[in-house]
Amino acid sequence: MPGRFGAWSTVHNRFRQWRDAGVFEALLEGAIAEAAGRGGVDMSLVSVDSTTVRAHHDAAGMRLEATVWDALEKAAVEAEGARQKGAARRNKTDTATSPLQAGPNGCASGGGASSA
Repeated sequence: MPGRFGAWSTVHNRFRQWRDAGVFEALLEGAIAEAAGRGGVDMSLVSVDSTTVRAHHDAAGMRLEATVWDALEKAAVEAEGARQKGAARRNKTDTATSPLQAGPNGCASGGGASSA
């Protein structure tokens, strides 16, 4: 990133603030409105796929027995819970660290021989 943009953390924070405030969405909508005013919007160029729009499982003709569907939903909920537990465990910052165990020579560094 060019130095004139400042520290990467500042750029990242500003990006997040603008994203959360809807700046990018407003810019895109403004550009589309301007192009539409000039007659420059060609809807045949619009693409919608699964990365932008979610479809219900029935939309694709997928049919499952209720018991199978219930089992899949339960597994998804359990997987999400496990993922969140793992993330919470990794993100804990307020836990106290365990005291150091003394090594064979009685020092807390755990080293076996004296460094002197």
